[in-house]
Amino acid sequence: MNTLEAQSVLAIRELKRFYRQRSRLIGSLVSPLVFWIFLGGGLGSALPTPATPLMQGYLEYFFPGMIAMVVLFTSIFSNISVIEDRHLGFLQSVRVSPLPASALVGGKVWGTTLIATLQGTLFLMLAPVAGIPIFHAHIWIAVAGIVALSFALSALGFFFAWKLDSVQGFHSIMNVVLMPLWLLSGAFFPFDKASAVLKGLMLVNPLSYGLTVLKTGLYGFEIPFVMGAAGSLAVTVAFGFLFLGLGAWVVSKTTEVRT
Repeated sequence: MNTLEAQSVLAIRELKRFYRQRSRLIGSLVSPLVFWIFLGGGLGSALPTPATPLMQGYLEYFFPGMIAMVVLFTSIFSNISVIEDRHLGFLQSVRVSPLPASALVGGKVWGTTLIATLQGTLFLMLAPVAGIPIFHAHIWIAVAGIVALSFALSALGFFFAWKLDSVQGFHSIMNVVLMPLWLLSGAFFPFDKASAVLKGLMLVNPLSYGLTVLKTGLYGFEIPFVMGAAGSLAVTVAFGFLFLGLGAWVVSKTTEVRT
């Protein structure tokens, strides 16, 4: 079996595994939906509504951020399977095979990317509820943003999952990473309204660039940020390949898979 075939087998295994675990499937969609409706509705009535391209209110502004949250949670927490497979001994059998480390990393990351893309695209179908039409020529840009975010966050999640020994530890570490990433992406408040310190943090946050692509695709025109949709997409993909490479490196340096 060559590297590409091995990656395909591992990716399909991840996909089947996720959709057989209905609690994860439902939780990754229902939790953001409830969060969007209640928090978005509450903030919309309590805070000044940011200027929105379609003038539909805070739920419209909040919607791209909720797609990012779906992708974020699905990408990161699907990588719990890395820890579970280590404890079950599956990774030991993969590591002792003649396949390179990139086969294991690629299979896991591409599988999780596919899962998160499907979940994010499914949530995208709720856009009309927020007053955002989805049948227009630029919607493919939003889908591209979902794919890029799914890839980048899946690679990030794998890197952390490989370094950690327990599901509890993974949850703790990733929650510390996840919420700042999401809150400082432009999902909660616009870039131009942030303080200088927050703007600096938003500029180094890869989620900010993926969210820019999402917003451009949803609204049908460029959203003001440090660069346009094409540049933001490139930054997001580059971040994904950076952590894909780092993941392959840490796997190749691991002489023994911990259990």
